[in-house]
Amino acid sequence: MKMLASHVRWNEARESWLRRSLRQAHPVLFTLYTAVSAFSLYTCVYAFRKSFAAATFDDLLFLGISFKVWLVSAQVVGYALSKFIGIKIISEIQPSARKNAILLIAVIAGLSWFGFAITPVPVNILFLFINGLTLGLVWGLVFGYLEGRTVTEVLGAALSVSFIFSSGLCRSVGAFVINQWNVSETWMPWIVSCLFFAPLVFFLILLDSIPPPNARDVESRTQRKPMLKADRKRFIATFLPGIVLFVLAYMLLTTFRDFRDNFSAEIWKELGADNNAAIYTQTEIPIAIIVLFAMAMLMLIKNNKLALMINHVVILAGMLLIGISTFAFERGFIDSVMWMVLIGLGLYLGYVPFNSIFFDRMLAAFKFVGTVGFIMYIADAFGYLGSVSVLFVKEFVSVKVSWLQFFTKSGYVVSVIGALLTIGSMTYFSNKGGQNAESRTA
Repeated sequence: MKMLASHVRWNEARESWLRRSLRQAHPVLFTLYTAVSAFSLYTCVYAFRKSFAAATFDDLLFLGISFKVWLVSAQVVGYALSKFIGIKIISEIQPSARKNAILLIAVIAGLSWFGFAITPVPVNILFLFINGLTLGLVWGLVFGYLEGRTVTEVLGAALSVSFIFSSGLCRSVGAFVINQWNVSETWMPWIVSCLFFAPLVFFLILLDSIPPPNARDVESRTQRKPMLKADRKRFIATFLPGIVLFVLAYMLLTTFRDFRDNFSAEIWKELGADNNAAIYTQTEIPIAIIVLFAMAMLMLIKNNKLALMINHVVILAGMLLIGISTFAFERGFIDSVMWMVLIGLGLYLGYVPFNSIFFDRMLAAFKFVGTVGFIMYIADAFGYLGSVSVLFVKEFVSVKVSWLQFFTKSGYVVSVIGALLTIGSMTYFSNKGGQNAESRTA
């Protein structure tokens, strides 16, 4: 017991020293440290969620439906439910509880894959629901470390591109484990989770060591604190029309992005590149780099209202690129690899701002004291509800088209309707002004 107590005191002293060092560090070094920690942590977390997308489960059916569709559906339903739960949990959680919450979630998510591997079909589908139910809370917990800072654009961009990069990485690792280690598709997700667990703990410790926003951050981006029920009601009443518009736009992007992630193996198979395990990483890395640069550049805009408008422009450009690149591919102007890169770039130019800097700038522009987690989880909850709905319509009703056809047609829907909703949101917030902003800062 004495040795354990001594170890705990030493660990606390070490973390305290690290936090003091980070508080005094040059802004560039602090930003680099925090961005790398957040990026690396969420990359590890993503492996607990998406590595199974590299498997196709071609020979398995349940009730006449592809087994993988059941798996994706169960995970997405759990993920969607966790977003609704997270509206309260993420908006109210204290900063000191984040680290233990993330660690507990990772353990449960990892064990869910072990349960999936040892439980017979179709009962093991239940473990995908458990996996999604836990992992849906991680994003808000991690972003809580990053919001409300003058460098939130850079930090948020680094965190956001992590799921672009990790989406390809974990699928490539999953495909490698299957093809090179001869691991079954059922056991592969558990093996991948084990590979990423130790790095996850390491980067979690690093991220948890960063100090809270300083006085300059608060002056620039407004104070951030947990939002209780009354705060949440006041926020919704203040911005309801704008919330409806950007949540609908985000629903489209989330549904499209989730479909692309979950069924990329099937899409690439129809495109004739199913034997290349590295194709996922090859197409996602350029997207991650471009999106990271574009989001980081928004940090240069000091005026929060102007930055919010520019965020709308970036999202609109992404929506349009999805439709234009799909049209170019169908007409034979570009090949399948270039199409997947461009459609992914357009998707994430729209999706990434909603997952970080859009809401951070929104709070700052209207001087609303609160937390990004609340707004983000409202959008995420309905976004994944849309994802579940589209998946069920395609597979469980009467819409029977190929993965590629469905993906292509969805691209046009997202592009056109998403662009109109984004223009509507931009118009609303442009005319909203900063009236009575101070009255909401109590």
